[in-house]
Amino acid sequence: MKILQIEDRDKTNYLELLLLADEEENMIYKYLFRGEMFALYDDDVRAICVVTEEEPGIFELKNIATKPQYQRMGYGKKLVSFIVDHYRTRGKQMLVGTGDTPAMMAFYHSCGFAYSHTLKNFFADNYPNPIIDDGVRLMDMTYLKRAL
Repeated sequence: MKILQIEDRDKTNYLELLLLADEEENMIYKYLFRGEMFALYDDDVRAICVVTEEEPGIFELKNIATKPQYQRMGYGKKLVSFIVDHYRTRGKQMLVGTGDTPAMMAFYHSCGFAYSHTLKNFFADNYPNPIIDDGVRLMDMTYLKRAL
């Protein structure tokens, strides 16, 4: 298993995988090229993520996706662990914004994240179609944080 940083010229090659975690291509393009992308490989690509620096020393995990056939096998958690270690010397905090579903909250809590704040109506205001995750219509974005 290896984790590689993806160069800007290659980032769009992973768009299909990024769309698993963020259904709106226009939203992905808002952060794709201002962030750093990492891919976890285990023979083939298994998981991918994009991290942006929102303020000096404050990073945000904008998108993390694992191919469906590899979900619940620990790849996402390994990628988050790598990201936290990678940014530890560059900053003080990692944020992640997500929908408030039991599966997402459990995943991020298991990765050491805790509740930070909520952006009311984020999904309703920024996505043209309703976002349904785990049978729940997402309205608000819940932000979680973790010290680096």
